[in-house]
Amino acid sequence: MNRDIAELLLAEAHRINSPEFIADDPVRFPREFISSKADAEIAALLAAHLAWGNRRMICRDADRLISGLMESRPHAWMMDKAYEDVDDDVNIHRTFFGRNLKHLMRGLHAIYSRYGTLDDFCRRCGAAGAELPAWHLAEAVNSVLAEANDGRTDSRCLPLNLRTTALKRLNMALRWLVRRDGIVDLGLWESLTPAQLYIPVDVHVGNVARELGLISRAANDRVTAILITEQMRAISPEDPALLDFALFGIGVTSKSVLRNGIPQ
Repeated sequence: MNRDIAELLLAEAHRINSPEFIADDPVRFPREFISSKADAEIAALLAAHLAWGNRRMICRDADRLISGLMESRPHAWMMDKAYEDVDDDVNIHRTFFGRNLKHLMRGLHAIYSRYGTLDDFCRRCGAAGAELPAWHLAEAVNSVLAEANDGRTDSRCLPLNLRTTALKRLNMALRWLVRRDGIVDLGLWESLTPAQLYIPVDVHVGNVARELGLISRAANDRVTAILITEQMRAISPEDPALLDFALFGIGVTSKSVLRNGIPQ
């Protein structure tokens, strides 16, 4: 990789990875439960799951769900099966409705009933030893979701096309739960290490990676997520997801970095 680009990414990552980042980002929801792993995990999954579209709208809808509907007690709300009282047609966020929330909660109820935390489920399902831990975990969770919903699947909960999906939202939740620098991310998990994380690739991150010459592929898919993460591991082998702050920030909050010229 071009040395100047590597230095730009590291500088932007360290600038954006700061306490000031938290207030306007959905990471603030799991951070409200940092002393309770189960609550933080559920809040992370839900906040990340709603993370597509405008950040203000994402945070508004996550707040309505976690602080409002769940009364800031996501784990107890789920274990009490309060989700069964949610109207199937109530809109949670964009194309995610009450019926989709119930599908997800039924599966998570089964996981937490058997394992206590998603971290322990991740360890027990073998994700830590897999080549692609996030995708292995998604496959295991999808299996439980289907079992808890009489064999039905729902792509609005977790992607079903695991051979092609970039798995952006789960990779985002895992970054929050696994990274351990104590600044923005929570670092609550023990089953995975930061070195095993993958960059959450969306349109913004993919476009920035292309403008910087990190990738040439047009699709924002699993292969692209792997390729971008490999580039980030070349810069930060033990913590590649640190550079997510730079790729996200340059794409959303710091477009002037690109306008002022990409290092050659």
